[in-house]
Amino acid sequence: MPGPAERGVDPDRPLREPAPIYKPVVDEASAERFSRPDGVIGGSDPRRPPVPVDHSAPDRHSGAADDSDADPALAAAFGPSGDTVGGIERHPTWQDQVEVPQPAPPDPWRDPHSPVGFGTPALQAVDEPGSEDLSGADVPPPPRLSLSEALFERRLSRQALAGTAAAVAVIALVGGGIGAVVADSARVLTTSTVRIADAPANVIRPDNPVGEVAQRVQPAVVHIQVSTASARGEGSGIVIDPQGYIVTNNHVVTMDGAADRADIDVVFPDGSRASAELVGRDPATDLAVLKVDDVQNLTVATLGDSDRVQVGEQVVAIGSPLGLARTVTEGIVSATQRPIALGESTSDGDVVIDAIQTDAAINPGNSGGPLIDASGAVIGINTSIFTQSGGSIGLGFAIPVNDVRDIATSLMSEGSVRHATIGVNARKAENGNVEGAELVNVREGSPAQEAGLREGDVVTSVGERGVRSSDELIVAVRRAGADVDVPVEVIRDGARIEVTVRPALA
Repeated sequence: MPGPAERGVDPDRPLREPAPIYKPVVDEASAERFSRPDGVIGGSDPRRPPVPVDHSAPDRHSGAADDSDADPALAAAFGPSGDTVGGIERHPTWQDQVEVPQPAPPDPWRDPHSPVGFGTPALQAVDEPGSEDLSGADVPPPPRLSLSEALFERRLSRQALAGTAAAVAVIALVGGGIGAVVADSARVLTTSTVRIADAPANVIRPDNPVGEVAQRVQPAVVHIQVSTASARGEGSGIVIDPQGYIVTNNHVVTMDGAADRADIDVVFPDGSRASAELVGRDPATDLAVLKVDDVQNLTVATLGDSDRVQVGEQVVAIGSPLGLARTVTEGIVSATQRPIALGESTSDGDVVIDAIQTDAAINPGNSGGPLIDASGAVIGINTSIFTQSGGSIGLGFAIPVNDVRDIATSLMSEGSVRHATIGVNARKAENGNVEGAELVNVREGSPAQEAGLREGDVVTSVGERGVRSSDELIVAVRRAGADVDVPVEVIRDGARIEVTVRPALA
């Protein structure tokens, strides 16, 4: 045995004394119950003789001195039964299982009296994927029969062949019936004998006056495109002089007053394009004149006489509504001498025209285009519409061509135009008994003051034209002209009087 030094212990270190042995005190009753029998070394010693069980003696292993000390319920539950001699007692529900040999299976080959029954097949079906034969090897599925094998090599029975033929016949009959129904329904919609009749060549076509007018005038109608650095607009116009003069609306070239000067391009009916210069414009009548240079073979529009226009006669409007060039619409003249104010003030400087009203469709882009009568003559320049939806509702207005001729001539020759005026501001008379234009201001030194007109006078006529509103007073004075004496009828203090006024140019 190794010494302290070899075991890593300091030999000079004092050793502890061994702990005293403690033995618990065992009373005599416990020793009598739990001690080994005399002469027995261990509880499992094979030399220990069996101890006879004396049911009259106290149970040494129950922990009680006698049966009288045991709890009745515990004694009934865990005590030995009456027929138990010794050893470990088994639970009442445990039963000894006796292995009974199984009877041999019936063998009808050796015992003729054995019952008949179905047994397991000797081999698995070889046509199932993954099947094995008796040796455990995979058996491949058998090859499928071909048509020649089934028909000519007698691989199928006659019953199977007959059933197959019957199924094919049924399918053919059903398919043929469906095809016949479909073919019959198709014949109702189609035919191989159709003949589309053409109109005879000698049939006289009805007259097309609108088309004839459009063919004559369209070459003189142009599409106008106006642009600035921040905006773009478009409209229409007509060529009125072979030198390249084109008349259109003032609001087209100024984009409703948004630009005094802009780049203007003119697109002709053949698709050619040319830059145009602004010759002059008249905001009071919404007219302007452009000029293009170096453009040959221009078609010039024929101007008619707007004083001869009658209500109800057919008219044609040509222009570029919504940018659609060479658009033709047709209608009638709905009214003439219709005073239309294009401005909002009530002075002589208003933008007011003595318009021709038409129900021919006019839309944005038609502005500046011609209104043409049945002879192909231009009787007006389309300028505005009344609408609540933004589109044409049959209320279009054109500037009479007689006014256009005079104003365009002044613009081409002088670059500007002056209109006749009497120097008043007026409003529509509000008295229900009187219809006219009530003077609200008479300018100092104006023709109206020199003629003796006063504020509060209600003008009812200028020359031969009746006046029913302030707008009509403006156009009536312009139509009368300047530097000529014009009779003016007014109502003053309930009396009707007549004065002579000599309009002047302004």
